[in-house]
Amino acid sequence: MIREFTSQDRKLYVEMASEFYHSPAVLHPVPDEFFERTADEALASEAYAQIYMLECDGEPAGYGLTAKTFSQEAGGYVIWLEELYIREQFRSRGLGSEFFAYVEKKYEGRAARFRLEVEEDNVRAISLYKRLGYEVLDYTQMIKEIR
Repeated sequence: MIREFTSQDRKLYVEMASEFYHSPAVLHPVPDEFFERTADEALASEAYAQIYMLECDGEPAGYGLTAKTFSQEAGGYVIWLEELYIREQFRSRGLGSEFFAYVEKKYEGRAARFRLEVEEDNVRAISLYKRLGYEVLDYTQMIKEIR
């Protein structure tokens, strides 16, 4: 089951985000205060970030995080599928596909594009994303850290 994040989920979300950022799925961990900021933003409005809680058999199984931007290239809103974390014991039960279907239905008719990033060695995730119709961009992304 997928449901929207509430203030009662805050502690659980921070715990799972920390698990995710200490897993091989990401390049490096981030400070826990970043998870708190994300929770604050998601609770404030849906303007930039939204968190979804994933449950399986009544148990907390993971979370998904989306962010919204506007893209001239895409001709409208781009929904970034920022993170999808499913705890090990709940993987291969269809929760990833369920999350993508949930988000795509939510933004049906309002989003021009869905976009995500994935580590090249995360073969399992890449396989899922390709099955769901996502394509690899021949693209170099660059960032400049301000902090």
